Amino acid sequence: LLLDPAVMGKFIKAGRVVVMLQGRYAGKKAIVVKTFDDGSKGRPFGHALVAGVDRAPLKVTRRMSKKKISKRSKVKPFVKYCNYNHIMPTRYQVPAEISPAAMATDQQMDTADGRVEAKKFVK
Repeated sequence: LLLDPAVMGKFIKAGRVVVMLQGRYAGKKAIVVKTFDDGSKGRPFGHALVAGVDRAPLKVTRRMSKKKISKRSKVKPFVKYCNYNHIMPTRYQVPAEISPAAMATDQQMDTADGRVEAKKFVK
C-alpha cells in the first residue's frame, strides 16, 4: 500500500496538531512549527519541528497553600525535531492568529540556550 508522495497532498503543515507516537513524549499532543519534507543535511528524512506540552497544569482547589498552587500551575513545554513516522496528525489545526512559526526557529534549536528560550516562548 505504498503511495507516491508526489500524488499525495501535504497535510502536515505548520499549525497542525499532532500526537507524538514514540519516545519520551509518546501520547503527548504537539503543534507543528515547521516542516522539512525533503529532510536536511543533519536529518536526511522528512521531519518536523514540533512544540507541545509535556506536563499540563493540575487541578487547584481553594484550600491549597500558595506554594502548592504555584507548583501545580506550572506548565512544562517541549520543543523538538520529530520524524514524520513518529507523529500522527489529527484533523485539528491551530488558528492562524497564533502563528506557530514564531514559536521556535532553526537558529534557536542549534544551541542549548536557544532551546531553553524557545521553550519559554512556547509556555
